[in-house]
Amino acid sequence: MAQAHAETRKHPYHLVDPSPWPIIGAIAAGTMAGGAVLYMHEISLFGAPGWILLPVGALLVLATMAVWWRDVIMEATYQGHHTPVVQIGLRYGMALFIASEVMFFAAFFWAYFDASLYPKEAIGAVWPPATIQPFDPFELPLLNTLILLTSGVTVTWAHHALREGDRGGTLLGLGLTVLLGATFTGVQAYEYSHAAFGFKEGIYPSTFFMATGFHGFHVIIGTIFLTVCWFRAYKGHFTPNHHFGFEAAAWYWHFVDVVWLFLFVCIYWWGS
Repeated sequence: MAQAHAETRKHPYHLVDPSPWPIIGAIAAGTMAGGAVLYMHEISLFGAPGWILLPVGALLVLATMAVWWRDVIMEATYQGHHTPVVQIGLRYGMALFIASEVMFFAAFFWAYFDASLYPKEAIGAVWPPATIQPFDPFELPLLNTLILLTSGVTVTWAHHALREGDRGGTLLGLGLTVLLGATFTGVQAYEYSHAAFGFKEGIYPSTFFMATGFHGFHVIIGTIFLTVCWFRAYKGHFTPNHHFGFEAAAWYWHFVDVVWLFLFVCIYWWGS
């Protein structure tokens, strides 16, 4: 049926079928956000703890993501809807998404440089504040830098292997990238657990944990993204000429790498 539909199609564009997932996803996200607000303000809801909406909304968001992206994979891999013209639109969309992420991190860097270049009298007019003992940039931060740079090499290796039709090389490169991403997260969690300052102890900890913590969150998302790509590659979803899902994951991972280089140089090294 899908093949017959594709043969009768008069244009290369993909007119998406009606889907319930956008409205369900919006409801799920609203439930999760509402639960977060109720949790932070310790508000009850109909006699029950308000925070209960937070995990319920999070589970609904994850479920919506799973079924929605399942449909997208079906459209791309089995129904042939992602023509070259459609893929161009997808590339523009991913590029604009990464551009929005750049501005997201620009806000954190702006806050950090505002506090560090013009330290206020409230913190002694010095940076870092005298009460703060920053991390040595050439210990765990340098190790994590090497880990992420290596992961950028392995994901590029996987991409080239995929374009050459080397399935084994693709799976190996992707697997190593996922392993390196998980290792980075573990090292950062260990680093946080040994920090000499807490999140609420002033402007330095606040800007430090917001910038590096959100980057760590993006590493986790990217690791999940690449893990899904590994399973898709294992199932044969990607071909040398049709693998935008993998390319999008690789773009995102390289973006995460570049952001970390700025974090390492500006916050860990210069800021210490």
